[in-house]
Amino acid sequence: MSILITNIKKLVQAEKEPAVKKAGKEMANLPTIENAYLYMSDGLIKEFGLMSELTTSNEAKPARLRLSGGQARICIKHHPEASGSAIEQIDASGKMVFPAFCDSHTHLVYPASREIEYVDKIKGLSYEEIAKRGGGILNSAKKMAETSAEELYESAMKRLKEIICYGTGAVEIKSGYGLNTESELKMLRVIKRLKENSPLTIKSTFLGAHSIPTEYRRNQSEYVDIVINKMIPLVAEEELADYIDVFCDRGFFTVEDTERILSAGMKYGLKPKIHANELDYSGGIQAGVKYNALSVDHLEYTGDEEIETLLNSETMPTILPGAAFFLGMVYAPARKMIDAGLPLALASDFNPGSSPSGNMQLILSMGSILYRLTPEEAINAVTINGAYAMGVSDELGSIAVGKKANIFITKEIPTIEFMPYYYGSNKVETVILKGEVQ
Repeated sequence: MSILITNIKKLVQAEKEPAVKKAGKEMANLPTIENAYLYMSDGLIKEFGLMSELTTSNEAKPARLRLSGGQARICIKHHPEASGSAIEQIDASGKMVFPAFCDSHTHLVYPASREIEYVDKIKGLSYEEIAKRGGGILNSAKKMAETSAEELYESAMKRLKEIICYGTGAVEIKSGYGLNTESELKMLRVIKRLKENSPLTIKSTFLGAHSIPTEYRRNQSEYVDIVINKMIPLVAEEELADYIDVFCDRGFFTVEDTERILSAGMKYGLKPKIHANELDYSGGIQAGVKYNALSVDHLEYTGDEEIETLLNSETMPTILPGAAFFLGMVYAPARKMIDAGLPLALASDFNPGSSPSGNMQLILSMGSILYRLTPEEAINAVTINGAYAMGVSDELGSIAVGKKANIFITKEIPTIEFMPYYYGSNKVETVILKGEVQ
């Protein structure tokens, strides 16, 4: 299928020489083309440019364009392979085109919501207090054991369809609500099935070390041994995960635990990602960099030492605004991190306990409102840097020839700044993933 979008008010983040990520001052750079066109075919971006460069003619072998009310002929420059093929045209007058969001941190395969704990939070209980009395992740783990794979798949597919409507085109999904071998494998098999049946680009992360099961609270190292010696080999045998993750923080897994688990995972080809420094200066950031983690996520407690460590790495610092907002936590020092020269990604942390939303438009707005990112910086954080944190920035995250045709068309909006400014409503009109209108 081929699609030609014409009369685009602004084509956002269109790059002739695409960046792998944006860091420091580069994050303020958001290349755009006004009054543009975008041509996609076979699921890929083939060409884009100014409308004035798109010539209408009756030249030899023009591509045919489907138009309501009759046939027109249009020549897509440099693409003779389009000759004679039907092209669907979308007129985007007054509208903008963005690369689809890349949400690099979610837990959206879960058995049930946790709104009762939400009331506990309102009454003053902390995240750690709820976890200590069997709530939080342990609550989801109990329900996970009672929920069938089919139920998990159906509910997760509904959530995927929801986030597509808000402009997400790629998502990373973690396990971690199993906390035993059988349930962790069940979650990962569901994620694998979602990969096979959803138009989204999906990455899977094994997070067996999400919390410490109640029965191992007095012998934490025994549970770590189970993760290493039993879970990881089975996950690798079935090729169920792209990455491995650990919740390295106060009250959860220690740096020593984390390093043991990451080392074991890496032997099976699982690249590390880490939950780090959400609750304290845990050493999780340093452990992530030591093991060349693709990303370290949360980062509420990030100081000069952590920033310096990240500056000398290829690891993407990833902030999860929804969780900090929902839990009433301190906000990560995003402005300081960017000003120091770091890249930064923003992700939703979509999960039932601490961030029950996968709306990346809201995360974009939070990036500017709560973390003082400029609109350009925030857009880079939810697109190209999010793609980097998922390991897919070579094919997603910006509009460039050869990348996947994952884009969205906005409703009529006045400016780019309107996207984070006008929070609370869906500003996306049309989503195209892998070259198909959703």
